[in-house]
Amino acid sequence: MLEVDNIAAGYGKLQILHDMSFHVGEGELVSVVGANGAGKTTTLRVISGLIDALSGQVRYDGEKLTGLRPHQIVRHGIVQVSEDRDLFGPMTVEENLILGAWTRSSSGAAAELERVFELFPILRERRRQAAQTMSGGQQQMLAIGRALMAKPRLLMLDEPSTGLSPKLTWDVLKAAQEIRDSGVSVLLVEQNAAQALAIADRAYVLESGTVALEGSGPELAGDERVKKAYLGL
Repeated sequence: MLEVDNIAAGYGKLQILHDMSFHVGEGELVSVVGANGAGKTTTLRVISGLIDALSGQVRYDGEKLTGLRPHQIVRHGIVQVSEDRDLFGPMTVEENLILGAWTRSSSGAAAELERVFELFPILRERRRQAAQTMSGGQQQMLAIGRALMAKPRLLMLDEPSTGLSPKLTWDVLKAAQEIRDSGVSVLLVEQNAAQALAIADRAYVLESGTVALEGSGPELAGDERVKKAYLGL
């Protein structure tokens, strides 16, 4: 489905990614873990078209995405939920969700809204509440729900556990599994390596802008290098 081949990217004269390569298959939940500065968020920004690659290619279903603008990539079925969530604070929960369907015809929005409410019942309860008055965990659920309104085939989550309690973190990551089980592929970037590996079909460990290790979630969770560097064992 998604192929990232030998991507190099950065900001100005600072290069962050060096020959980054990995892939996400249909119906997979793939986790990308690593320390701060390893290049996790930069990788998602390249895929989303938010920054340009210096070299290499991103392909989706065999079609080249490199060079497309973010709105074009969303129309291809790839949607990113950023770490800061980017909600419209004064607007209600329901208004934020409906805005997520802007790339689609209005005919399918009602059914998708109901599916989001089934995944996150608290959003149905708070549908008339201003987004900025919700808790951090509820805002994260809203950000994910809004992304799902675009009916993506690939959902990319950037550090969804940021600022959340352990329980809310698990609730959000469990939702990521449910989204995968519904047929949507998930690319999860997460600094909480233990939980990210626990739910992953496959995972990649980034170091200094390149893939240092790859394997199934259980394989990497049991790797001594990962235990010492990322799991605190």
